[in-house]
Parts: sequence; structure tokens; C-alpha cells
Amino acid sequence: MPGDFSSGGRLEIRITPADVGKRVSVRQLVEIVDGHPTFTDTVGVLASWDADVVCVTRRSGETVRIARASLVAGKVVPPAPRRRARGVPEVTAEELEATASRAWPATETQRLGDWTFRAAGGFSRRANSVLVGGDPGVPLDDALDRVAAWYAARGLAPLLQLPDSSPYGASLEDRGWTREGDTLVRTAPLAPLTLLPAGPADVALTRTPDAAWLAAYHRTGDLADAALAVVSGGPSVWFATMPGAIGRAVVDGPWALFGAVEVIPEMRRRGLATAVMGALARQAAAEGATAAYLQVEADNAAARPLYDRMGFTDHHGYHYRRPAA
Repeated sequence: MPGDFSSGGRLEIRITPADVGKRVSVRQLVEIVDGHPTFTDTVGVLASWDADVVCVTRRSGETVRIARASLVAGKVVPPAPRRRARGVPEVTAEELEATASRAWPATETQRLGDWTFRAAGGFSRRANSVLVGGDPGVPLDDALDRVAAWYAARGLAPLLQLPDSSPYGASLEDRGWTREGDTLVRTAPLAPLTLLPAGPADVALTRTPDAAWLAAYHRTGDLADAALAVVSGGPSVWFATMPGAIGRAVVDGPWALFGAVEVIPEMRRRGLATAVMGALARQAAAEGATAAYLQVEADNAAARPLYDRMGFTDHHGYHYRRPAA
């Protein structure tokens, strides 16, 4: 078993900061009672290593923080075996939107029944809108009044994100909330993406976006600090960078979100987006993910054929609603 250190003789720490990104098994000392030590093992991807704390991301997406002083053994282990269920899990639009919200986290949230208020200094509609789920627990007009007040207190305009199938669509239309930002959520089995070909140069994967990645990501505007907080958040986040292209993936249990795939205009149609997606997919598969999903604007006719060829199909659509001016 990956966590079994007994067959290797004495306990040894055989991992270093150079193993960040690899799958490891580590043992830490929990306590000593009457001279008898108690240990616990953690298996997952070595997410980070500094002088005081080692972070390991489990297959479930949970990141475990381990005090460096309590680490008594560690070794690199083979990639997780592929799960038998290689298809896309059956989930509702609301369930997948909840997963997507964790992968693009707001810096401030508040619950109102099944609705989630989200704010992040104005960076991106997703992180500064209410994720509309089921029942807010109050009448709709009261809920909308609370939405308006909450966002006004933060200097933001009220905005709702809801699946196209939401029962609130017609009621919001009647109340003058206008529709915008129609988006498709598309899913695919992850395994075929791991076979995508490499590009003309190596793809570098990092846990944090460096200056080159942020410079290539053209959607921050004047909100660089807020953008950094959002794009860096999530259960297990990876940034891909290669000459001319970038991408981002977030692993959360069986799901891997792909986004921020951008190629500079003069280097398009050279397979760079494919190379970035492939590198991120292989990393996600190493962490146990089996399904991929992404969000693409419904009118983005250029991107959809690329994702079609990769095996993505439509799962559901969502859109935003804002009150009439």
C-alpha cells in the first residue's frame, strides 16, 4: 500500500521541495502518549513545501497542511490507478455550478437559504454575483431587496447567476431583471484529454501565477489584486505557461475545471491551446480526476469547434440577470 512504511525499515523522509507536483505518501507524528507515538498517513499530490509547512492535496481535492516538524517519513509513489468509472458523473446543473463556484472563489460570501452571495472587489461576473440555487428561504421580492442592499454596501451592482432551467427566470423577467452573459457549461471524459499532443515547446505547470502568466491574462483590468485572489483560489489549482499561451485548471474530486486558456493572436492555430489543455489534463488525472468541464460564452463560435474535437458536449447553460437601470 502507498502509505505502508513498515516494509522499508526505519522511517525516512525521502522527498524534497523538488518533488512538488508529484504524488507522495507522507507520515506525520500526531502525539506521544506514555511513550507510544501515534502516526497518520496522507497520500496525494505534494502541493507545496516551505520551511514550516508541507501541503498535500488528496484525491478528494482536500489539501492537508502538515507541520514540517511533525513529518517523520515521506516518499514518492506511483500515480493513482485509473478509476473504473471513466465517464462524466451524473450531476444536476446546480451541483456542477456549486463545484464551479469553488473553482473560482469569491473573496467574500454569504448564504441566504440556497442562494450564495459572492463578492471579489468587482473582478469577474462569476465572483461578484449571487449563485441562485433553490429556495432563498424568503419571498422572492425580499430576497432581491437583500441582494440589492448587500451589493450596494460593497459598491457593486446587484447581479444574479442562474441556470437556464431555473424556475426564477420568468419571475425575474416580469420584474425587469434583464438577461446577459449567456454561457454554456460543457463536460467531457478526462482520459482522452491526457492524450492530447504536446506543442512546439514545454508547458510549465506552477501552483501560483507568475508575472508572465498574469501579463498574458488580459481580463484583470485595474483589479489586479482582486484577480490574483480569485484565480489563485480553489481546491487544487494549476497554472500552465508556455511561449505564446497560458491556461488554468482546478481539480476538485472527480472534476477538473479548465479555463483561462489564451493564445496570443500571432501564434494561434499552432496547437498551443491543445498542448496547454493536455498538460493540465495529465496533471488533473494524476490527482484522480476523471471528468473535465469548462465554461464558454454561448456566442463564442471560434472556441466551440476546438472543444467539440476534444470531446466536450453541452451539459447546461446559465446566464446572468441584473435589474433594469
